Amino acid sequence: MPRHARGFDTVAAYDWLSRRDRKLGTWMRRLGPIEPDPRWRRAFDPVDALARAILFQQLSGKAAATIVGRVEAAIGSTRLHADTLGTIDDVALRACGVSGNKTLALRDLAAREAAGDIPGLRRMATMDNEAIIAALVPIRGIGRWTVEMMLMFRLGRADLLPVDDLGVRKGAQIVDRLDAMPTPRELALRGERWAPYRTYAAFYLWRIADAAQAAKTPTPRSQ
Repeated sequence: MPRHARGFDTVAAYDWLSRRDRKLGTWMRRLGPIEPDPRWRRAFDPVDALARAILFQQLSGKAAATIVGRVEAAIGSTRLHADTLGTIDDVALRACGVSGNKTLALRDLAAREAAGDIPGLRRMATMDNEAIIAALVPIRGIGRWTVEMMLMFRLGRADLLPVDDLGVRKGAQIVDRLDAMPTPRELALRGERWAPYRTYAAFYLWRIADAAQAAKTPTPRSQ
């Protein structure tokens, strides 16, 4: 059974993509190489990461961090798992600022962890991207995009293109000088030429979209 390493060779990815796609390559040379994400080498706890992803949904980073801090204080731990979350009831979670839907999502995650349904890192290393997505999206409050971000930024999977992400679609629109953003299906077809480094291509598409947005933002005039 093949094992999937965390992270990939970004130098090889840069060389491959810049030669494979002339339009994207022009932008890549303009922006410069993107270094490996340091999170690929850090300790990673899938259950804790999913719990935090649930808590951060639809909130600003500051607001979500405040709520997470309250939850950690209430459970007496920085580890969000079935055993620690089980030490407080739903009323206590709500008092921390956790919404009703997110409380239900955390309880579902904890129940699935207790049942052994959440693969750990060792098991994930033997699973392909779609198998991991299929294992995690049944969790209440966890969608495909959330799992894709985990695969790209925490597990460092090299060949994943989040075709529903608006930033990625906007970047592709700019690269190809399209009148409108490509549909997810169109982007999936377009991205076939970026394999086996579609993740690295997505990193550039996000940066291209950010650069275009920054160029549109007016600079305040000095007084």
